[in-house]
Amino acid sequence: MELFVDEHSIVRRIWGKADTILFIFAGAAAEFALNKAVDWLYFTGKLPADPLGRLFSTVAYSRQILFSEREAALKAIDKITAIHKGVETSRGSQIPDWTYRDVLFLLIDLSIRSYELLENPLSVAEKTEVFNVFNQVGERMRLTGLPADYQQYLQMRGEHLETDLINSAFTIDLYHQYKKHLGFVRYQILKQAQLLTVPTQVSQQLPLGKTAWLWPVLKIYKVTKNLKPGKFLRDALLPAQYKIQIQGMDQPYAFG
Repeated sequence: MELFVDEHSIVRRIWGKADTILFIFAGAAAEFALNKAVDWLYFTGKLPADPLGRLFSTVAYSRQILFSEREAALKAIDKITAIHKGVETSRGSQIPDWTYRDVLFLLIDLSIRSYELLENPLSVAEKTEVFNVFNQVGERMRLTGLPADYQQYLQMRGEHLETDLINSAFTIDLYHQYKKHLGFVRYQILKQAQLLTVPTQVSQQLPLGKTAWLWPVLKIYKVTKNLKPGKFLRDALLPAQYKIQIQGMDQPYAFG
């Protein structure tokens, strides 16, 4: 049985831990809010109505791909492409390829940043492995203009951060929705997680504050994360209806 991602890959270690995925989730919530093409996410009305659910679905699709047998993963990618094509047909215009690239780029970057924040630094070879896996997804989606290697990706990612982000009315509304759906305390924790995770170009455009008071808490959490206190802190980051989903992220997909 051929897997889409080798069972010993660093990508599986990153995406097989709920802790890491929650920080990827937090960073994605920040960057999605700033993307110049976020109006596409508003078109169906699903994002503002349920921003946490919409972002969790992105995470769920990513895990489905990364932990599946190769043919099943390719079918999942094709399904994502078909869903987007349906939205394009409904709107009567085409989602630009740079928007898809932006999402791939942020998933690569946030995978690396979140793992290094919670675990340990990655080697260039491991970072390249993360890039290669997500680039395969882009190739299957038949995206144009994908980087040829990890070094070119770094250059393109930097350009994206400078040109494709804007604080707009959509940004303000999304953060209002985050606060509404999370409640005040969890909203503050979300912003702290974002402050520790996202690139400077992102944090500078968002109301995240400048004091990372979560950092000393995170140091304690890293020591206790496999114990009951650590799990309690992790589960407290999101509302109760996501508890089972969060716990399930610590279990790799089973192959059938």
